[in-house]
Amino acid sequence: MSTPVPSDIRDVIIIGSGPAGLTAAIYTARASLAPLMIEGEPSSTSDQPGGQLMLTTEVENFPGFRDGIMGPDLMAEMRAQAERFGTEIITDKATDIDFSVRPFKVSVRDQDYYANSIIVSTGAQSLMLGLPEEERLIGYGLSTCATCDGFFFRGHDIAVVGGGDSALEEATFLTKFADKVTLIVRRDELRASKIMQDRAHANPKIEFLWNAQVSAIRGDDKVSGVEITHSQTGEKSELPVTGLFIAIGHKPNTDIFRGKLDMDESTGYLHTKPDSTYTDVDGVFACGDVQDSIYRQAITAAGSGCMAAIDAERWLEATHD
Repeated sequence: MSTPVPSDIRDVIIIGSGPAGLTAAIYTARASLAPLMIEGEPSSTSDQPGGQLMLTTEVENFPGFRDGIMGPDLMAEMRAQAERFGTEIITDKATDIDFSVRPFKVSVRDQDYYANSIIVSTGAQSLMLGLPEEERLIGYGLSTCATCDGFFFRGHDIAVVGGGDSALEEATFLTKFADKVTLIVRRDELRASKIMQDRAHANPKIEFLWNAQVSAIRGDDKVSGVEITHSQTGEKSELPVTGLFIAIGHKPNTDIFRGKLDMDESTGYLHTKPDSTYTDVDGVFACGDVQDSIYRQAITAAGSGCMAAIDAERWLEATHD
């Protein structure tokens, strides 16, 4: 008995929003592909509609906004632009994907959607410390991106949490602006590569706080300091800083694709073919932070969203009448 063919087959379904997904939506919609975007659900930190910029206050490095723009406002503009060209948006999260069938099937709870091509733009989330103050202070002295926010801390004393390459890279970058950067390290040694360690130790603006953990973040409406707990003795102390950068890693939102798309087994980032957004499944494309462990910027995510849209459009032209 043959499997019935669904009557409503889309040209493209975009899973995830943010700068990558919304740019892909704008491009595919303008190419008359009538994209369906499953943007995520507001209650989920890993599938936040609009991506990480929804947790950002001022964005000053996105081209075209000389006076800056609030992160949520930028995402609202991009979303409205995608809708203007005909993108259909579902504010919910994909719960299952089947790449073994053609057309591909995407399930949103008990509703199934079918498409000839899929663009994955589910993004990544910064790993946090799990402190109750984080949600309230993110964007108000608390940050996970030195490249994005370092400029706002010119002349400040700030702290960076972490001991790996990312943390040392962030700390070193932040010394361009801050008067002092305290690196808060949970152990008595760094995990970073030797060259990064040497660079940090040689920087007179970087101080190290060993065997230390941030146990509380001070401040009502912006960061004014942190409580430090000694990892071995449990002794507590206060560190007066006006900025705190958390650099303990990122987690791409790829759990739903595990075993279905080729990814880095240790980090979870999706693999794409060189100079393209093609995944290992023909007709499935990936863009933005879900496959970018290096740059992780709104503008690079948007650029790769454009690439994914063009790749999908050309693939559809070549494979479907």
